[in-house]
Amino acid sequence: MRELGQQLPGAPQVLHPALADLAGHVVWRAHAKVAAAIESVLPESIDVHGYAALVALGDGVPRSQQGLARSICVSRTTVMRVAADLAARGLVGRVRNPEDRRSYLLTRTPEGAAAARTWRRHVDQLEDAVIAGLTARQQDDLRALLGKVVEPDLAPDTPDALRHSIGFLVTRLHMPMRTEFSKALAPIGIEPPHVGVLTALRATGPVSQSELARIFALSGAHMVQLVDELEERGLVERRRLPADRRAQVLHLRPGARERLAEALPLADAVVADSLSPLTPAQSRRLLDLLRRLVTT
Repeated sequence: MRELGQQLPGAPQVLHPALADLAGHVVWRAHAKVAAAIESVLPESIDVHGYAALVALGDGVPRSQQGLARSICVSRTTVMRVAADLAARGLVGRVRNPEDRRSYLLTRTPEGAAAARTWRRHVDQLEDAVIAGLTARQQDDLRALLGKVVEPDLAPDTPDALRHSIGFLVTRLHMPMRTEFSKALAPIGIEPPHVGVLTALRATGPVSQSELARIFALSGAHMVQLVDELEERGLVERRRLPADRRAQVLHLRPGARERLAEALPLADAVVADSLSPLTPAQSRRLLDLLRRLVTT
């Protein structure tokens, strides 16, 4: 399943009213803000998953790659890449697994401990960039609500440094929600990004690709790809303006509104299931805080 695309670093953070009411979109925008902050704040030498791995290994308990993947909530493929990079840099070492002498466990080296302390400063700056628009009370509320939602999916040994990170918690909320929504949409032949675009076009009426890209804070190339996909599905078409044949605007085609009407209840069901640990009032508070996170 393909991601909608990373937001443009520094792009104006505006939520169109129709999209602000779409909980899944709000969660994605919060996640996209975290991803953009990682791109703009962290030096190229620092991998956020590598930092998480070094923090997890800081308790002195050797872990298999599978165990480390569970601890920091990433895929085994990601952990294999991260572990190989950290080992090449001398930040983690390997020891024989006493329960299976044919396999190895990962440990943090003294150099890895020093790197974790150095990298922590940059990761703190990343977190500050994500939550800069929130008051201390709002930060505490958001952290607590996100933690309550994602706690069932966290491993018992997930480090406290990750559990207390709003950036990490937002990502942990977004990833399974995106996966479940993608599965729910498969029978009707569209993907999560398409629902947002169709919702926006239904609300705005005919609009240019550049304006739609601005609404989503995406690059023009990302929006072109999305429109291409919707055009291939017969849901959107580009039309040239009679007054300026060089300019194009996007129109919904017949059937697009009906497809969207099928998709929105599926989105509501995924959101309700994802936020089931919360009361209705807590869910509303969480989404209000995420909207503020996105727009400040």
